Amino acid sequence: MSRFEIKLPKMGESVAEATITSWLKNVGDSVELDEAIVEIATDKVDSEVPSEVEGILIEKLFEVDEVVKVGGTIAVIETLEDTIVDTDIKFIRKEEEVSAETIEKEINEAVEKKVLSNVSDSEKFFSPLVKNIAVTEGISMAELETIVGTGRDERVTKNDILAYIESGRESVQPVIEEQNMQFQPKELGQKVIRKEVKKTTVPISVNGDDEIIEMSRMGKLVAQHMVASVQTSAHVQSFIEVDVTNIVNWRNKVKEAFLNREGENMTYTPIFMQSVAKAIKQFPMINIAVEDDKIIKRKAINLGMAAALADGNLIVPVIKNADQLNLVGMVKAVNDLANKARNGKLNPDDIQGGTYTVTNVGGFGSVFGTPIINQPQVAILALGAVRKVPAVIETPEGDFIGIRHKMFLSHSYDHRVVNGALGGMFIKAIKEDLEAWDINKKY
Repeated sequence: MSRFEIKLPKMGESVAEATITSWLKNVGDSVELDEAIVEIATDKVDSEVPSEVEGILIEKLFEVDEVVKVGGTIAVIETLEDTIVDTDIKFIRKEEEVSAETIEKEINEAVEKKVLSNVSDSEKFFSPLVKNIAVTEGISMAELETIVGTGRDERVTKNDILAYIESGRESVQPVIEEQNMQFQPKELGQKVIRKEVKKTTVPISVNGDDEIIEMSRMGKLVAQHMVASVQTSAHVQSFIEVDVTNIVNWRNKVKEAFLNREGENMTYTPIFMQSVAKAIKQFPMINIAVEDDKIIKRKAINLGMAAALADGNLIVPVIKNADQLNLVGMVKAVNDLANKARNGKLNPDDIQGGTYTVTNVGGFGSVFGTPIINQPQVAILALGAVRKVPAVIETPEGDFIGIRHKMFLSHSYDHRVVNGALGGMFIKAIKEDLEAWDINKKY
């Protein structure tokens, strides 16, 4: 017999830990190769951890709701003698892929990127996720150290800090003593005074007819990301109207034949995604990220596609190297990710590495919207509903009114690094590409 350690696998860029949400196997249960034994959750996606060997589960090292670092052992499986050689090889390979040194480096890099100076070093251990939440909520290290932890060795878990926040803590902004500011009005000779500002939690009155609904774990995380994005980026919007009549007519003409040939439904989304990828190649400074005072220019064009989940929350799976896909490839990529999102089958890798995001507000009937940027990206595009509208049609014989299919594109961008000219030219390029659609195009 041999003991094999099941470790928490690497789950993509910047993910340093995960929370155990459910054990699918109990101690003493038989486990097959690639059979899922535990469900985990990160701040990005829910997933399962499969077994790399066959055997008997003999030990679970973490309980539900406890946090595990990437590379940490979460369970031990006892294998049969005839699988020792294979499992030993797998174990060695896994150790080569995720060594302790690599894990420590990745965690340190994640903390260095995400954690601000107000959460400094402490003798107590705080996970990167807990520190990120503390930064978002304005919790200093001194305050963080006062939270009673329920994790292993009294460690503060994600649930501990969220419960502390929900209990109605007062978040105090940094206090600056009275001081002469550098640019004070000389003619008045006055001091500019900044006083302590306290943010208090106001109780909400609830009567017998009201219902209190606890936010889901993902709902809380989405809320935190949205608030953090607005606090980080200077959001500006540009809007443009697009005539998509040729696209509508072309799709109506080819969609049945396309389904029969490719086994896929032809929707508008892949067409729009392909046009966005073209525009990004034309304006690569839209495809950037900001880290402190540095701009990171992304080489790959990875398009995030906001998709609705069954519980009403949103998730953003990513089409990798979207500029390298033809229309058939784009249709397959879009449909595959949309189906996986609807059925809860997305893998951690499916939502990693996005460089620009597109969201379809038109699917809910909205004409246009003002989407919030998906950090650390610097822009996001909202697709409005396609509508039949009366429009002025210009011809050599003169202008006349006709019925056209039109939609609005809404472009939100970070005005710290994307100015109005770039933000406007980008969606103008998409408009021109879509309006030039060839009605006789072969897919």
